Amino acid sequence: MNIEIPKKFKPLINNAYQVAQSTLRPISRKYDRGEHEYPKELDMLASVLDGFNEGDPANSAGAATTGSGKVQDDGSIKNGANMGVCLGAMEMCYGDTGFLLAMPRQGLGNAAIAAVANDEQLERFKGKWAAMAITEPSCGSDSAAIRATAKKDGDHYVLNGEKIYVTSGSRADCVVVWASLDPKLGRAAIKSFVVDWGTPGMELARLEKKLGIRASDTAAINFIDCRVPAENLLGSPEVDTKKGFAGVMETFDNTRPLVAAMAIGCAKASLERIKELLKDSMTYDYGKPVDNCSAVEAEIYRMEADWEAAYWLAVKAAWMADNKKANTLEASICKAKAGRVGNQITLRCVELAGSIGYTEDELLEKWARDSKILDIFEGTQQIQQLVIARRVLGLSSKELK
Repeated sequence: MNIEIPKKFKPLINNAYQVAQSTLRPISRKYDRGEHEYPKELDMLASVLDGFNEGDPANSAGAATTGSGKVQDDGSIKNGANMGVCLGAMEMCYGDTGFLLAMPRQGLGNAAIAAVANDEQLERFKGKWAAMAITEPSCGSDSAAIRATAKKDGDHYVLNGEKIYVTSGSRADCVVVWASLDPKLGRAAIKSFVVDWGTPGMELARLEKKLGIRASDTAAINFIDCRVPAENLLGSPEVDTKKGFAGVMETFDNTRPLVAAMAIGCAKASLERIKELLKDSMTYDYGKPVDNCSAVEAEIYRMEADWEAAYWLAVKAAWMADNKKANTLEASICKAKAGRVGNQITLRCVELAGSIGYTEDELLEKWARDSKILDIFEGTQQIQQLVIARRVLGLSSKELK
């Protein structure tokens, strides 16, 4: 693995960092306190990201193009969207995690469309802001246990079910909904559908009040005899019991490194801030053995080591996705590592800052709250470890539950 970031990404990283520092960080507390208030400042940023996405996907700065890659004349794949998205997300979450999740047209639903839609669908849904609806009241970490149904009726599918914890669910133009064509066939019958807001039978049930990422709205949505055009089904309408629902799960191979990158960005902000707060009482000598350091100094070194490990795991998983290499194992490894490390670092930085870290005078307490969700959504820590174990041991989901 070449651990040098390609030079073409340096402008993207720098631009995202400047946005995080000058635009997102100053308004972070305002929208943390004003939950469900739409951050109007994001409209301008979204337009800038749209400009990136209309050009070379390798230079994109949002999640909308996740999953693409350019095939070169020699048959190789040009490093592109996934790595660019992850590197940009790290810097944006250095400013504020909730704002990245609230960014118009850069949602996880857009990543799902990019991962499995055909050319006609890609063109038809271009420019739309898509949310992602998977979780249900009786189905959390086990995505295969969803109960929402989609029954074919002529040129439409009729959707029935309830979805919860839909990020940007009320603000997006449409929602990518996971539903089963036939519950009796198990996970093989699960498909994803693009449902436009305004479709009869689709209704907003409520907006959740949350521990963190308050700038991002999180919705519960009901589908009651909701008729969706058949051409809005992403991927093949055929049920392949041998393949299972690998098609819809491919989305996670792209989005889990992205969530890992978000955790890495949030943790980076905490690490830098605690070092700044302690600068008058601490000196750092990276050539000195950890056992010969003060307890706080050693703690910071260990956190930085864990952070760097998570960083390169995420970069590797994104690189593999761009180069069309199977990365299910690596995507889960980086998500598990970054999710856990992000939680540990942000909370430990609050503790090291003492009373200052626990008050709203500092953003440290906010980053600790925001980081918690990054170890939960897109598959909890326990689910990632289960996926990793299955891949390493060569066992199926039936053999290892």
